[in-house]
Amino acid sequence: MLGYIEATAGLEICREIAKGGMGVVYEAKQLGVRGFEKTIALKVLLSEAMDDADFTEMFVGEARLVADLVHENIAQVYHLGKMPDKRRYFLAMEYIDGINLNQLMARHARLRKYIPPAYVAFVISRVCRGLEYAHTKRDRDGKLLGVVHRDVSPSNLMVTWQGVVKLTDFGIAKARNLMRDQEGEVLLGKTGYMSPEQAQYQPTDLRSDIFSLGIVMYELLTGTVLFDGPDRHRALRNVLSKPIRPPRQLNPQIPEDLERLLLTALERNPELRFQTAGEFGNELEFILYNDSFGPTNVKLAKYLRGVFPERGLQGSARNRPGT
Repeated sequence: MLGYIEATAGLEICREIAKGGMGVVYEAKQLGVRGFEKTIALKVLLSEAMDDADFTEMFVGEARLVADLVHENIAQVYHLGKMPDKRRYFLAMEYIDGINLNQLMARHARLRKYIPPAYVAFVISRVCRGLEYAHTKRDRDGKLLGVVHRDVSPSNLMVTWQGVVKLTDFGIAKARNLMRDQEGEVLLGKTGYMSPEQAQYQPTDLRSDIFSLGIVMYELLTGTVLFDGPDRHRALRNVLSKPIRPPRQLNPQIPEDLERLLLTALERNPELRFQTAGEFGNELEFILYNDSFGPTNVKLAKYLRGVFPERGLQGSARNRPGT
């Protein structure tokens, strides 16, 4: 299989990075004339998934959607290809040399320290900009696509060693005429990062992604999982009704105005949340830059090198969008 891809697509497979329910991700090199090389990620639909029409549709839908989502804070898709059996697909994707937010939180837990709130606010503000772009994307006729990511979670949010934040994996996103909408039929997404409406099989809009991002922000600031549970049913119930402990009780370093924004993002009633990712991002950026020169990509990269000295200095970590 890999030999065929290499031969037909001008690729050299380097190693397997990750494997999930839908596909496996490889690090690869795209080869060209006169020694041209470009490192990419290659996502291949698993053999056991190829007979599942839903998996195939989501895989192809992700490629079609992300192909036109060109933004600094969104991982890019370069090419959709097909295997010789004409059934399995592969995606050539942007290679992200960095870490996901699960890894960032795990390192800080090991160091027994909190991520500085300013860097949390910066990371979340960059995700807001990526979401704002996706949420407001229109087709060639000017019609709103209605994109909702539906899987905003630490494993799908990455930071490169250069300090650039990336939103990845639109595999279960919904978008008009591009992605199949199974809301009300199938529960898609990671249980602990769902919005209340998502957890209840209700229609979602862009505000669902804002709630999910609020969960991520809470965990980055406090080092505590917000909606954990011994099983899927309990976790869903926690999303719907578990009292949200004020984050400053867990981490007094959090500024009051940042806590206020976080709790607004975590309003269970969508009407009380930020109504757009752009609004959320604007509020975060006001806190960061109103009276000081706040974090930048360069500052975040320097911070990461200090927290990950064994990898950050060389920029050698190999990670990819989740499958």
